[in-house]
Amino acid sequence: MPTTPHLDIPDRTGTLAVVTGASDGIGAVIARRLAAAGAEVVMPVRSAEKGERAAVRIRAAVPRAIVRTASLDLSRLDSVAAFVAEMNDDGRPIHLLVNNAGVMRPPTRQETTEGFELQVGTNHLGHFALTMGLLPLLRAGRARVTHQTSVAARTGSLDLDDFAQQRQYDVMRAYSASKIAVGLFARELDVRSRAAGWGISSNLAHPGVSPTNLLAAQPGMGRERAGGERRIIGLLSRIGVLGTVESAALPALLAATGPDAHGDEFYGPRRTVAGAAARQPWWAPLTDTATARALWDVSSELTGVRA
Repeated sequence: MPTTPHLDIPDRTGTLAVVTGASDGIGAVIARRLAAAGAEVVMPVRSAEKGERAAVRIRAAVPRAIVRTASLDLSRLDSVAAFVAEMNDDGRPIHLLVNNAGVMRPPTRQETTEGFELQVGTNHLGHFALTMGLLPLLRAGRARVTHQTSVAARTGSLDLDDFAQQRQYDVMRAYSASKIAVGLFARELDVRSRAAGWGISSNLAHPGVSPTNLLAAQPGMGRERAGGERRIIGLLSRIGVLGTVESAALPALLAATGPDAHGDEFYGPRRTVAGAAARQPWWAPLTDTATARALWDVSSELTGVRA
């Protein structure tokens, strides 16, 4: 039976954290660990029922937890705008934003409401619009923003002339592009915050490989059952070759809360696919600063959201 590497999280009492994708998997672990450290946690979720079940589990595990759900579908910019408006109306400073939610490899090419390829639209553009919309609250809280990328970002590139993935579509290439975009956005956000004095730090994490629900049955996305790859990952996780869902949450938690963690840093498992969380060298696709600057402009144009 594999053991989960240990990570102490500093006391977060009095802070407000927003964690996307917290209704299950890695996001639920992140939300629970932050709540256990004393943070008040907002869990914006697409499924209200699924989100509330996750909140109930967190309250059962952490009796003093302060958690609540809110409605957010990252594949719909109107839903992102509604959540942003709700948070801004409340006016409370946000101290931590974990952009964790994501989709992976739908069985057929699918589009968001605005016509973006689903993975690019959800994983990057939805989070871009969310982060930029929450910018006043993030600045007020001098927030840490931690973004979740994937081992799929180790290779590949971005074609910003076809960022919506309209031509020569390949599902894995689109997934890789979406996760490279997440990483480049994380870096550019930190650059712009430092230049403009926003007071926000932005960094990046990846979870390695673990049996999350990204490749499980997703009827709403057209995947009626888990494939063989998901079963193999589960087996390798059980014998300790790959990570567990608990261990996969640790890099993002270290990036988000570690006293020695800073902006423009990258965290992941020591063995890439599994192991204790630690700072990592940047992967080659995440070092293209010119593309990061251009991606910011393209993302602003596509979403209509600007700082």
